Amino acid sequence: MTRYTKDPDVIATLTPEQYRVTQQSGTERPGTGAYLDNKDPGIYVDIVSGEPLFASADKFESGCGWPSFTKPIEPAHVNELRDMTHGMIRTEVRSTHGDSHLGHVFPDGPKDRGGLRYCINGASLRFIHRDDMEAEGYGAYVDQVEDVA
Repeated sequence: MTRYTKDPDVIATLTPEQYRVTQQSGTERPGTGAYLDNKDPGIYVDIVSGEPLFASADKFESGCGWPSFTKPIEPAHVNELRDMTHGMIRTEVRSTHGDSHLGHVFPDGPKDRGGLRYCINGASLRFIHRDDMEAEGYGAYVDQVEDVA
């Protein structure tokens, strides 16, 4: 069983933007994230801990300026916390083991796919292409990223 942790060595290699987002609960500017337009099959993992978070099959274009997903690939790896910053009440999304700030979840996603929109900062993610998943230890999730016919 893979063990995911908040790795100080990995944190030391983060770019200033990745550090600000994941460790200081920042938000990248809309439309600037590396994975906003990514349509390749694969999974998105926490950039700090490597824990699997979202599958490409659950990604959708929401028009909000950040990568959006309908659900986590592994719900146990995603914590949802009440966030009352900026004069709003929202639900913050953090990785369970890495404790990285990922973004927020909203109830305005596609109704036919559960109605949720996980609005996620690309700076908190690392994408693993389907072709590399087995070699990187994520083979158990390949069935969740196959091309939809």
